[in-house]
Amino acid sequence: MTRTADQPRMATSRRVRRTLAAFGVAALLTAGCTLPAFAPRTEVEGAAAPTGSAPNWRPCPEVPDELVGRSAPNMRYECTRIAVPRDWGTGGGASAGPGAGQTFEIALLRARSTKQRDRVGSLVINPGGPGGSGVDTAVYLSFGPQFGGLPASITERFDIVGFDPRGVSRSSPVKCISDADLDASFGFDPDPASQAAFDGFVGLSQRIGRGCGDRYGDQLPLYGTEQAARDMDAVRAAVGDDKLTYLGYSYGTLLGATYAQLYPQRVRALVLDGAVDPQQRLVEGSESQARGFERAFTNFTRWCAANAGRCPIAPDARAAVTSAIDKAKVSPVRGADGREATAGWVFYAVISSLYTESGWQELAQAIDKLAEGDPKDVFRLADAYAGREDNGHYSNLFDANLAINCADETEKPSREQIRRLQSEWRGKYPLFGPALAVGMLSCVEWPGGRDPYPTGKANGAPPIVVVGTTGDPATPYEQTPRLASMLGVGRVLTWEGEGHTAYPQTSCITDAVDAYLIDLTVPPEGKRCPAR
Repeated sequence: MTRTADQPRMATSRRVRRTLAAFGVAALLTAGCTLPAFAPRTEVEGAAAPTGSAPNWRPCPEVPDELVGRSAPNMRYECTRIAVPRDWGTGGGASAGPGAGQTFEIALLRARSTKQRDRVGSLVINPGGPGGSGVDTAVYLSFGPQFGGLPASITERFDIVGFDPRGVSRSSPVKCISDADLDASFGFDPDPASQAAFDGFVGLSQRIGRGCGDRYGDQLPLYGTEQAARDMDAVRAAVGDDKLTYLGYSYGTLLGATYAQLYPQRVRALVLDGAVDPQQRLVEGSESQARGFERAFTNFTRWCAANAGRCPIAPDARAAVTSAIDKAKVSPVRGADGREATAGWVFYAVISSLYTESGWQELAQAIDKLAEGDPKDVFRLADAYAGREDNGHYSNLFDANLAINCADETEKPSREQIRRLQSEWRGKYPLFGPALAVGMLSCVEWPGGRDPYPTGKANGAPPIVVVGTTGDPATPYEQTPRLASMLGVGRVLTWEGEGHTAYPQTSCITDAVDAYLIDLTVPPEGKRCPAR
């Protein structure tokens, strides 16, 4: 499962970014401006509106109540479901092909401020992953900047609309991986050195693939990005907008870019933050992430060396983390509940912490406590990434993540090639390279056909703002200009910061994005915003 969710920001979702915090009834329980990615899922009740018909919106304060413990001040929440064809290629009415004549239900939530004025329209949100819940994210973002949410300048001009893409959370969810197999996958040695250990991960990937293939069969390709982008046009119609205004994070940039290619004349404004390069295939994309995480980890180690008072594993944080993973391979620390902090769980604690700069100190403390025999914080970090609840149950985040990623992917390297890359990348990206190479097995062993998304220009679309963060681990900055160039109408906005995605982290980024969303003022060519 080492195919990292470009996260819900996988983690996100923030905006699917990784999070360690949860909202309490009255306050945020931990410091920092991060939004929770994983929480209980209140079902959006009611029958789905038939394809093409007007949706029936109903009040749904129970959704923020369950996710956060309360509604945001001055916010009202409404929910609905819409039906979309399972296969847009058949229009939902053809008699042939997988899913022909059948529909998926797409869950939507709309947050509307009671202080709304001069309404522009709806701002549709996707948090990334793939697999992150847009319904949850719309709730979190409605709480305002003090909690890492959207500024009042946006919430008072737009309805904030989140939707769960097909296969995700409340929208005809994919669920085909057992909790035990997810535990085994996340806990597996991230760099299986022996052939027997490597073959063990092959076998686990095959078992997961068989289970999903047995359950969904030839309909697995229908969870791909192009189908979901066509669903977005149904979402646009459901909220009553002639043109789409959209904020997509991480994988959500790929979804938005695909929409722009399919429906360029229906684009009002797209903000694509944490850019995915659609032209990268599996091997290139995996190496890009290995490079990005290695760079972010190096930045963490430099911070550690310069902030020894806040970093208990200083001065050599890399050595401390590498030693912790190596020790976990031979003698994992057992937690109070009997669970073992294997090398895989330690590795995912590292991955999880790199999505935000605020996670760096938490990682240092977790590794320090692990050395003292306490794995609790390692599990807390890793579980936040994995979507694992205290009772050992998982959300469907990674079921959907695999179904979507693998439906999109046409490249299928051989096991022998992956084994060679594991060794090669170990030399280039010592901590993350082997894991990102081996993680490709998840899609290599995935059953079913493929449905690749388009990779061309958005001819006829207005300017699209593509935001990149120079220290982003999951969607490395180099992908930002590539996406903008591919679309032909992209305008790059750069944040010289750390972590995954940028908006609304600083006033410079926020002001530029807000001006674009509200007034369609495109940022100047080459605009760069400082880290602070």
